[in-house]
Amino acid sequence: MNKRLIIAILAALAFGLVAAVSVSRYLASAAAYTKDLQDVVIAKVEIPVGSRIIAEQLTTAKFPRSVAPDGTFSAVDDKLIGRVVVTRISPREPVTENRLAPVGSAGGLSSVIPDGYRAMTVKVDDVVGVSGFILPGTLVDIVVVISPPRNSGQEDMISKIVLQNIKVLASGQNIDKPKNDRDVERAPKAVTLQVTPEQAEKLALASSEGRLQLVMRNSVDQTDEQTPGANKGSLLSGERAAPVPEPGLGKKENQPKKPVSNAIYVRRPPSKSIDPAAAKKNADADRPSIEVIEGSKKRNVDFP
Repeated sequence: MNKRLIIAILAALAFGLVAAVSVSRYLASAAAYTKDLQDVVIAKVEIPVGSRIIAEQLTTAKFPRSVAPDGTFSAVDDKLIGRVVVTRISPREPVTENRLAPVGSAGGLSSVIPDGYRAMTVKVDDVVGVSGFILPGTLVDIVVVISPPRNSGQEDMISKIVLQNIKVLASGQNIDKPKNDRDVERAPKAVTLQVTPEQAEKLALASSEGRLQLVMRNSVDQTDEQTPGANKGSLLSGERAAPVPEPGLGKKENQPKKPVSNAIYVRRPPSKSIDPAAAKKNADADRPSIEVIEGSKKRNVDFP
């Protein structure tokens, strides 16, 4: 038999064996991957806050077990249908238990109020509502301008932050953030705030006795600021100018410090020597110089 033919047959058998092993491994890997998948219920369309889920809004998709979120559902059934959404669910996003109100909850605003809290509505205008930027989910402080009690010894009106870090549940009749600028209600007549019963009492008194002002705060700022309030005396005392902070950096101590120049200018003192022979040398020594610090290195540069 021709030697070349034998080599070609052996090469073909070798390639065939390699291909068979590769296909077998691929099929085994695909079977293992498929076995690791599970059905997860996802949203077909956007589901807004406060709405009840219907079957037409849902479908299922395959997710690897290792990356599937906790609290997912495997089928569109009675466990999901009719549940109220407390967090907006975007299309193709898994529906999880922590995005839903407890079973039996009513839809609308009441479904997004946590246990122990109340929803209280206050009137606002374009100024009080921070020019329409107060949207559901915004955090605000509440300032009241009010006359002090008669027995306090003060006659001037005072402004004071009475509530801090209050969440806005609704702006007007919207309990969800707008999808685009067209849906933004620029001049809401009222905002609904999430407060405790004690805060509701303070807010009711403040709204009836004085003028309210909402102050927007950073959504990640949870600090508690205690202020003495302001009256005419403190208002006219003036205030020192402070550097404008960078967006989102928080307090001044958390902001990057301004760069400090590495150059330190030093003028050498004149020489006390009066020896004529050293006059020229001392004249050179009397010239001003710059001591330049570059990292850990230091050198002197003389002026001409």
